[in-house]
Amino acid sequence: MTTRKLLIADDEPNILISLEFLMKREGFDVILARDGQEALDAIARDKPDLVLLDVMMPVKTGFDVCHEVRNSETMRDTLILMLTAKGRDTDIAKGMALGANAYMTKPFSTKELVQKVQSMLDMAP
Repeated sequence: MTTRKLLIADDEPNILISLEFLMKREGFDVILARDGQEALDAIARDKPDLVLLDVMMPVKTGFDVCHEVRNSETMRDTLILMLTAKGRDTDIAKGMALGANAYMTKPFSTKELVQKVQSMLDMAP
């Protein structure tokens, strides 16, 4: 079985570091992006199996990234799990409408996050 590749896109250094540590420990190959544009570039270049995408980021928001990925011929099948401190229903609805595969609100338990990522990847073709 090949190592699954995850992109973690978040502008908060502490979150990036802890998620990178967590996901590497779970056996994933991890790529990091610190803003929405970096995330888009990394998705196009590295073709991750799944993207952990923060909503509130500089340059481009997670919503922008999600929208662009879904409208791209080459990237549209990328799995997207949106992570946000905004748990409002309108934000969740917007994320899902833009094509996010799933949504988790911060703070979340790391165990919950790992289970969610695993189940999303297990269901992927």
